Amino acid sequence: MSIETVVLAVGSADEKRTERLANELIALAGPADAEVVLTHVFDEEEFDETRARLGFDADAENATPDAVAGRHRTTRELSNLLSAAGVRHSIRGAVGDLATEVVETAEGVEADRVVVGGRQRSPTGKAVFGSAAQEVMLSAPCPVTFVRETAS
Repeated sequence: MSIETVVLAVGSADEKRTERLANELIALAGPADAEVVLTHVFDEEEFDETRARLGFDADAENATPDAVAGRHRTTRELSNLLSAAGVRHSIRGAVGDLATEVVETAEGVEADRVVVGGRQRSPTGKAVFGSAAQEVMLSAPCPVTFVRETAS
């Protein structure tokens, strides 16, 4: 199966692993000349705070999730790394549940692969706190690559 479209789930917690995520995307998408869809998902509170911090007027037409995601530090860094490697990509923003939004994006763009980042957690930690990455892995319409955060 050739890879034509890759969706990357991006959240603020991915700031620590942008280089690892970019390297994985470059390895997956670069040789296949695939399109990467950087999908930054905000919860409501984070979206409002980020929009205000970046200077967007809440009532302005340009204060969309796509625009806010495009100016968010983590997404910009990933975009710069992909551009430097010649990987075609676009940026999407969404407000809501990370797993739901990523799965819906993957379905909408008919993704061949989804990439999610995360940290290793104990089984108890997953049971108590849940895991958006785990939910994406179980619900995605295509294979999912998990990029684990390195131990600091």
